[in-house]
Amino acid sequence: MTDKATSDDTAGTEDPGEGAHEAATRELTGPGGAVFAALAVIVSLYHIYANIIGIGADNWMVALHFAGFALLCALRYPATRKGGGTTSTLPVFDTCLGIIVAAATAFIIASEDTIYDQGVRLSPEHWIAAAIAIGGGIELTRRTAGWLIPVIILISLAYASPLGAMVPGVLKFAGLSVETIVFRSIFADEGMFGTIGRISATYVAMFILFGAFLVRSGAGEFIIGLARLAAGRFQGGPGFVAVLASGLTGTISGSAVANTVTTGVITIPLMKRSGFPARFAAGVESAASTGGQLMPPIMGAGAFIMASNTQIPYLDIVAVSVLPALVYFLSVAFFVRIEAKKRNLQAVDSIEGENVGQLLRHGGIAFIVPLTTLIVLLVVGFTPVYAAGCAIVAVIVASWTTPNRMGPRAIIEALILGARNMTMTAVLLVTVGLMVNVIAMTGIGNTFSLMIAQWSGHSLFIALVLIALASLVLGMGLPVTAAYIVLATLSAPALQALIQNAFLIDALVAGTLPEAARAPFLLADPMALTKLAQPMSREAAEALLGATSPEILRLVYPSALDPTVVTAALLSAHMIIFWLSQDSNVTPPVCLAAFAAAAIARAPHMACGFTAWRLAKGLYLMPILFAYTAFLYGSVGEMLMIFVVAVLAVYALGAALEGHMEAPLNWPLRIASAAAGVAVIWPNNVIVDSIGAAVIVLIVAWNIRTDRGRRRIATH
Repeated sequence: MTDKATSDDTAGTEDPGEGAHEAATRELTGPGGAVFAALAVIVSLYHIYANIIGIGADNWMVALHFAGFALLCALRYPATRKGGGTTSTLPVFDTCLGIIVAAATAFIIASEDTIYDQGVRLSPEHWIAAAIAIGGGIELTRRTAGWLIPVIILISLAYASPLGAMVPGVLKFAGLSVETIVFRSIFADEGMFGTIGRISATYVAMFILFGAFLVRSGAGEFIIGLARLAAGRFQGGPGFVAVLASGLTGTISGSAVANTVTTGVITIPLMKRSGFPARFAAGVESAASTGGQLMPPIMGAGAFIMASNTQIPYLDIVAVSVLPALVYFLSVAFFVRIEAKKRNLQAVDSIEGENVGQLLRHGGIAFIVPLTTLIVLLVVGFTPVYAAGCAIVAVIVASWTTPNRMGPRAIIEALILGARNMTMTAVLLVTVGLMVNVIAMTGIGNTFSLMIAQWSGHSLFIALVLIALASLVLGMGLPVTAAYIVLATLSAPALQALIQNAFLIDALVAGTLPEAARAPFLLADPMALTKLAQPMSREAAEALLGATSPEILRLVYPSALDPTVVTAALLSAHMIIFWLSQDSNVTPPVCLAAFAAAAIARAPHMACGFTAWRLAKGLYLMPILFAYTAFLYGSVGEMLMIFVVAVLAVYALGAALEGHMEAPLNWPLRIASAAAGVAVIWPNNVIVDSIGAAVIVLIVAWNIRTDRGRRRIATH
């Protein structure tokens, strides 16, 4: 029963290697494997039942979610690397640990009313159960994601205690009682079984199950086949296959590493065979697979957490993410095209006798119908959880039109695969609630936001650089989703304020600031009313905002800015952080998506990492556009125009970096191409943008003409 699920495990959405730690796993076979498989099926069925039919209180749903995956995690992830490998018997210690953590979790949640009746006091048995639940979550997180997250959580909990009074400077915190910290860690909305835990138990669990059913139905083979058919015959086609296949796989997988190993085992050898260097092949696959977490509709767990944090509908987030994701994949494809032209590679990957009809018959229907069902239900207005449940049913029904029909055995295998793929994510997201709760209790998020504003000198660009560096450092040890949660909690308010300030400056320059928004400025400048009564220069407006504290500006925003502007700034801030959080997948020294591709390509790991980093430059360009343009919230026309501008920019900058388009670029043209690429994304200057776009078009036209001339000479 477990063979298929085991073989396909890498194709799901779990990503044990997303952070710096690569967890050891235990493969259970025989009687032990049967028990694990039965537990996995029960856990998956529980999530389908709880999300579609419901079980009552949310904290109970999350508690049982954590309890089930804690048991699976203890069985699958040993305490040390020596405990990994294959065994047919259940490990006694880990089995007992999983059962005790699960039982303690259920007990402490069941005791909520009793604890309130006691005046919010913990009895000895409640202390023990809470300690086991919290300690168990930290230990299981250590097993799956390494030491960094547990250490950060322990430091956070210590900071919230009276020990926080020992911290010097603005970060000093008076401290709360240990009992208060423990109670809030369990029962607060920001705690283990609060908001993030609910996201894990609902949206994330259902979409990972949906992905597992798609994988088991043969959708992965269809994606690879479609990509080869669509792009395999072009010059440099295998590279385009990697980009297209990874993008399509991203619609069912929110994991960069899983995406890499799923499509890379096919695309990397194809690229090497066609003449691409091994390190370039690995770089393309890992860079493209990183984009899978940016590709709607799943986008890992980030989109669901973003929707919860911002209260912006999930469907709206998904809708505005399509064009940026396309720009990113095009940026990687441009590098492929340039490399193919530089090496004069020819198309070698033909598929004899295969066509779209055959692909559809051999698995395409089982991919297209469920995905269409999911999108239609989301657009109509059904919840993501309900849409995912219907999409799972659609997978099963659609599979019967293909040779890979899903009967009871295949359904059970998909349930097992879904539970296995969710284990690490479930434990991690629930446990990260401990850290988020400390940030909420202590107010350190506001303090950190003030520090970012001060360090950046109220410069949005410098703030972007600081957050990018922080995301890279966090990404070396945290999975991408955890890095986004931490960064969004700490820095999103500051980033949102800086983006809103750009709108305020426009109003000040135009002299259109509402009268109700002028009074708070008196707290910073007694002459403010006189200055605000008339238009001012941009420099004066920037100076005024720079001299005004964030606390005062918070009083200005509600009356000065339209609510849609505030929402746009909020969305932009979170999307910037979400994109920057992806860079750890492809940025040395720790870039496990690139390392996974290097293992397949049999190329030096660090060389592949630097190549992937070079090819994934779209990760840094898009946040700049989010910060300075209406790419996420403008009209359809505006967004399409920015899309075209972004495509021109990534092509021009990539060509300048590589010194090649369709034909080589000399140094003057490389410099002109780089300058033009920067010009087209220069904020708030239509003239500069237009000149940059015109220069890029002229360089491309000249380069194509040069390439044709070279080919005519070569043929004669």
